[in-house]
Amino acid sequence: SVCVNGPMVNTYHAENIHCQHGLYFQDGQRRVDYVLTYPVKKPGGGRSSRQSTHLRGIHSRGEHPRHHQAQRPKDSSSLPSSPAFRREEFEGKLRDTGLELEKDEDTKIPGVGFVKIHAPWTILCREAEFMKLKMPTKRVYEVKQSTGVMEKISSLVSKVLEPLHPHVEEHQPKNIKHLSHTFSREKQHLTETDVNTNVVVLSEKCKQFVSFFNVFRKYFGEKIGLYFAWLGLYTQMLIPASLVGVIVFLYGCATVDDNIPSMEICHPRNNITMCPLCDRVCSYWKLSTACGTARASHLFDNPATVFFSIFMALWAAMFMEHWKRRQMRLNYEWDLTGFEDEEVEKLNYQDRLPAYMTNIVMMLLMIGVTFAIVFGVILYRISTKAALHMSSNPTTRNHVQLTVKTTAAIINLVVILILDEVYGAVARWLTVLEVPKTDKSFEERLIFKTFILKFFNAFTPIIYIAFFRGRLVGRPGSYLYVFESYRMEECAHGGCLMELCIQLSITMLGKQLIQNNLFEIGIPKLKKLIRYIRSKQGAFQEEERQKKLQRYEADHFLEPFAGLTPEYMEMIIQFGFVTLFVASFPLAPLFALLNNIIEIRLDAKKFVTELRRPVAARAKDIGIWYNILRGVAKVAVIINAFVISFTSDFIPRMVYQYMYSPDGSMHGFVNHTLSYFNVSHFQEGKETMDPLQLGYPVEICRYKDYREPPWSTTPYEISKEFWAVLAVRLAFVIVFQNVVMLMSDVVDWLIPDIPKDISLQIHKEKILLVDLFMKEEQGKVHILESRTSAVGKENCSSGNNNNSTMAHQRSGLHTNSTNSF
Repeated sequence: SVCVNGPMVNTYHAENIHCQHGLYFQDGQRRVDYVLTYPVKKPGGGRSSRQSTHLRGIHSRGEHPRHHQAQRPKDSSSLPSSPAFRREEFEGKLRDTGLELEKDEDTKIPGVGFVKIHAPWTILCREAEFMKLKMPTKRVYEVKQSTGVMEKISSLVSKVLEPLHPHVEEHQPKNIKHLSHTFSREKQHLTETDVNTNVVVLSEKCKQFVSFFNVFRKYFGEKIGLYFAWLGLYTQMLIPASLVGVIVFLYGCATVDDNIPSMEICHPRNNITMCPLCDRVCSYWKLSTACGTARASHLFDNPATVFFSIFMALWAAMFMEHWKRRQMRLNYEWDLTGFEDEEVEKLNYQDRLPAYMTNIVMMLLMIGVTFAIVFGVILYRISTKAALHMSSNPTTRNHVQLTVKTTAAIINLVVILILDEVYGAVARWLTVLEVPKTDKSFEERLIFKTFILKFFNAFTPIIYIAFFRGRLVGRPGSYLYVFESYRMEECAHGGCLMELCIQLSITMLGKQLIQNNLFEIGIPKLKKLIRYIRSKQGAFQEEERQKKLQRYEADHFLEPFAGLTPEYMEMIIQFGFVTLFVASFPLAPLFALLNNIIEIRLDAKKFVTELRRPVAARAKDIGIWYNILRGVAKVAVIINAFVISFTSDFIPRMVYQYMYSPDGSMHGFVNHTLSYFNVSHFQEGKETMDPLQLGYPVEICRYKDYREPPWSTTPYEISKEFWAVLAVRLAFVIVFQNVVMLMSDVVDWLIPDIPKDISLQIHKEKILLVDLFMKEEQGKVHILESRTSAVGKENCSSGNNNNSTMAHQRSGLHTNSTNSF
């Protein structure tokens, strides 16, 4: 790929690029389209220096350096394995393709040389024809604006958000489009493009805001343009989700004082004595002390969360369908409707079997590391809880639960941030082992591995809290232990949903603030500073103030472009936070929206000012990312069904109200969910060391479970209420999953993938192209006939003149003969 907008700076053996304008070869005529950088060792002798200058002169005049091999001294650089030899060979192959090169080793940056590359217009035309690029013709036509419902909604959203957009002048009316056709050198006269019209200048206003992805597409290519288009649509779609989430949260705030279960827990006359939360050091406690947790849990565990889960499942389906339509519209506007990726990889599984086995083993090992770390955090919570209960400070003892939950969530966040970087490097190494044959295959395999590892890394602690914590604990007198000393932890009386919300919010906000935003700008600047230091810029900075660097010299210190995988990955993980556990955290869409408003601007600034310009690449869709999004959206329906059914108290409340409540209300629900335990049945050595902490001896304590009381014929056995609740929970999962997926499929069926107006415009464009070529052929035939007719008339006139001349000559001859006679 060759950039015709301005030179691209690149380093050998890497795809690190940046562009600028108005730079030419030494002749002042040939524009620099691409710049390569490489390390240079300055020779000590004057002869070598003169030879270097001589070779630069050869390059600038367009002569081939191979004709001057005899002038080059024999040294280690002439060996086939040396970097200099490979570089010369690489440059020779570039010249063989028709590119023109010019070396520049006398730069202001010590130890760095540059090779400027110019692509002649004939080469660009040849490559455009080989790549089947669509180019605009001189024929223009009017595009009719669609009047569909989705287009009206999009137009309304654009008008609402218009004050946020800077004003960018349009070069042509929006309803006018050039007729496009696959470029052909034979039909070059039909196209609108010439040498000068391909130059795209990135103005300051584009630098201000990135939602004008069409400008970014022209400057960075369709692949990056599609990323910004997708990010812009995703951010817009988060607006309604955020509004509904805030309404659900406000509903919880408004009804917390009317919530009967939390009122029963917080009632001052509540004398329910609860069993110890840990062995020996923990004592009996009053249920009323869990008042704050119960009230806070209602903010996220209320009937509105069920509605919000259904809404978010439909929202995800709407987002996917809306993106397909937007993508199709962009394909039409960007002339990509006929583009097909021709990269096809033929797999040979026998040759790559060792690499595949290594990949599987390493992936399982990395996932095992994630599970091990989560298990370590569990042990930290258990041991820290026991240690804090032994504290002599009453304030510390009163805030044990909050302290342990918060610190454990922060530890999980730090580990997630560290392992994200490790897993990214491991995924790339594993992909290299497979030796994919095409860039597309390499990218897709890298994306898949990175997503699997980072998904498990981000969501394993959350999945544990949502579905496993508090369920593998046993009961008083028969608890489950890890390593025979660590008793499995229980959920607070308000349920595990509150702790799930804490873990989810800290992980999501921490990743967005630290990883997505702070690292987004901080790391490129830090790496740029390190490059300055390594290139001995301490002595060079003063010179930089006096002599301005060339654009490509300044761009050498920018961060190389590492692909769009990190950008997409952080958004896909965020999409998981927004959809997977949204039943426990309805404010997730709001925090995602606020983050993306900043993210889209930081990405714009990073691409324009912090990174070398990437090679422009064509793409008609976002590739494997779309399939990952669909997979996450489908899994989100199942996970939210289980969160509502098993993690929250929604199902137990409904079962009690309609099956066991005497008056059909929620009065008595708390007592219904608590079982009885005789404290004399504690295992020896597991009972509390302070049985009189409440001021009186305790004979019966309560714990949250559905079990028979100690005075029944089957003490501590699972009661029939447990099986009734379990049956309803499983039924709810099945019904919720099938109903929501059916509704999503209906949305998918109702919304066509291709907008009707785009389908009509594509058909119209085909007709206009046929008309254009027919007129061209008719014109050619007419010109040919005119030329044939003109030649015929000329031949006829010439023939008459010849006949008259011959007749005159004959009569003259006859006269002369007569006179002679």
